[in-house]
Amino acid sequence: MASFDHDDTALNSAAPPPSSQQGQDALGYDPNFVPDSVKSFVVHLYRHIREKNVYEIHQMYETSFQTLSERLFKDTPWPSVDAVAHYVDNDHVFCLLYREMWFRHLYARLSPTLKQRIDSWDNYCSLFQVVLHGVVNMQLPNQWLWDMVDEFVYQFQSFCQYRAKMKNKTEQEIALLKQFDQAWNVYGVLNFLQALVEKSTINQILEREKEGLEQFTANGWVMITMVGEVELLNAIVQIPARFGLMGAQRQGPPYNCLVIKSHYEYEKVLAFKLFIGKCGSQEIVLLSFTGANVYVEAIREFNKILLYIYKTKQYHQKSPQYEQILKKNEQMYALLAICLSLCPQVKLVEETVNAQLREKYGEKMIRMQRYDDEAFAIYDELFSYACPKFITPSAPSFEEPLVNYNQDAYRLQLKLFLYEVKQQQLLSGVRTFLKVYSTISLGKLANYMEVDEPTLRTILMTYKHKTHAVDGDGKIISNADLDFYIDDDMINVVESRPAKRYGDYFLRQIVKLEGVINDVDRIKLE
Repeated sequence: MASFDHDDTALNSAAPPPSSQQGQDALGYDPNFVPDSVKSFVVHLYRHIREKNVYEIHQMYETSFQTLSERLFKDTPWPSVDAVAHYVDNDHVFCLLYREMWFRHLYARLSPTLKQRIDSWDNYCSLFQVVLHGVVNMQLPNQWLWDMVDEFVYQFQSFCQYRAKMKNKTEQEIALLKQFDQAWNVYGVLNFLQALVEKSTINQILEREKEGLEQFTANGWVMITMVGEVELLNAIVQIPARFGLMGAQRQGPPYNCLVIKSHYEYEKVLAFKLFIGKCGSQEIVLLSFTGANVYVEAIREFNKILLYIYKTKQYHQKSPQYEQILKKNEQMYALLAICLSLCPQVKLVEETVNAQLREKYGEKMIRMQRYDDEAFAIYDELFSYACPKFITPSAPSFEEPLVNYNQDAYRLQLKLFLYEVKQQQLLSGVRTFLKVYSTISLGKLANYMEVDEPTLRTILMTYKHKTHAVDGDGKIISNADLDFYIDDDMINVVESRPAKRYGDYFLRQIVKLEGVINDVDRIKLE
């Protein structure tokens, strides 16, 4: 059985990052010391926010903050909000924004303490209360807004993972968990997300756009709506979907993830997230965890996203998210390999993507068709590598003995997934025979499969059930590469044949030519 870490620390880290308290003590961190460059940063950022200079805000948020973090605060937090508040007239909203950035930096560079996790929750509550119920006269860059909400969900996920490790908790930590039992409460998180969606009225706007009654796009990428006078991404609407994906709280696979496709063009928002905001795994992996055998939809979406990355990743090599993009790209290929092994629909995959897939997982996909112990081990390996960090959001039991349960949700999802794979074992035999014949009698097929006719009819009915699903529009669709019907005692096979797509060839050659031209341009002639 493959073993992968599904905690909130990096999979390849040699050791977990030090706690923020350890880092502060080791480096003599003084939360009240404010370097001159930080004073200048805070003052100018505050001025640009007051002047609604979105371009300068974006430059400072995207470049200056990252540069200062790398140069001055690589292993320590930024100065405390109390230390910088008097430079910004003790502005309440700016201090909330600063603290949000402060905690995000802390999560990225160090390991926050329990008290800091709780304080971050309180800060998000205050910030969202201002957005939802206050009158705020300012504008923030789209990326900052997206990162803010995305980080909120990430910190909830991180807190659930942290809280689930009860075995080595100190008495002080247990006392804090009991005292602040509402911090990062699942209902509180959901309520904030739902309130943001309802306040933005984005669902109604997207429905009107779907019906052709309204065109509500900005720059062809991201739709914007207004909450008070603060711009919020329509991407906020996908956060509850993301929350659902993360959720092992369903105690089963999330069956309804793909319903979001009926509201907006998923790949556009995802592409925006991939290259502008953080690259969260949950949005990417949701498509294969649909449970109700909607493998066709998953394959289509993976194909679109992987093709998009293939065509555009060369333009984002300097992006801070580039390494993360590549990692998600590899995970999506693993998920696509799973989907195509369970639902052989190669005709839905562009030749470019298919070539990359065969290069990465061609040999494993052949072995996955055998449905033996080795095949199940490969399914286990790929699922564990590419699945999201499933969480259990329920409060822990404080009764002795204290045990860790942070892996329970992942193990449950893996168990259900492998059960689905084992169900496909018998059906693979049916498909093998049906691909050979255009017509075959029930008796002959039953003889080949060494079962009686009533059992064969049950198997064929199961095959029909497993290869059909309901799409986002409520229509029953087939996800099989061949279909059949029974007339009296004869099975008539109908196999779909994909149309040849010559465009793929030319697209590949164009990409190669662009690469050659770029290489030639870099050559300096003497």
